[in-house]
Amino acid sequence: MKFVEVPMLPIVIPFGIVIFLVLMRVLRSRGRVTLPRASVAAVLAIYAGGVLANTVFPIFLRVGTGFYDGPRPLALYLVPFVDYGLEDALINVAVFVPLGMLVPLLTARPSWWKVVAIVAGASLLIELTQMATARLALGGHLADINDWLTNILGGIIGYGLFVLLMRSTKVAGFAQRFQWPVRERAGSSPA
Repeated sequence: MKFVEVPMLPIVIPFGIVIFLVLMRVLRSRGRVTLPRASVAAVLAIYAGGVLANTVFPIFLRVGTGFYDGPRPLALYLVPFVDYGLEDALINVAVFVPLGMLVPLLTARPSWWKVVAIVAGASLLIELTQMATARLALGGHLADINDWLTNILGGIIGYGLFVLLMRSTKVAGFAQRFQWPVRERAGSSPA
């Protein structure tokens, strides 16, 4: 049985571009397009592409039929903190710290629960994608409850750092140019 690796860049680059275009459309619909806010969209698109590249790939397809239909165990680990190394935990925390810092820039009134919900949802989507690619196409990663939990921890740490940095009036004033508040109401001036 022969397998071929699915090329990563032809998938990751368009994915990042689509993310960027969607974010720019959101900005435009709100009448909030500025260079600092567009840079947040670009950073988030690059971040999303990088996370996709490093959490889902490599993926292998069987030559001739595509999907793999042979026997293998379900690629899902639901028991927390069993056979989970410190290095894996630290990497998963570190990967989601930036998301915890970016989410507050995109929301009108950031809060810890919004950040946790978005980070948990993004991480769950990654874990489900890993499970699907491992099952259907011999993906190189497995869905793991530990990854999900440490990703959420990373997002919380990122949000905590954001809140800490916003206590400085200089940093808060600078960061305000990058924030994406909701659409302005009629009669109010845009930021």
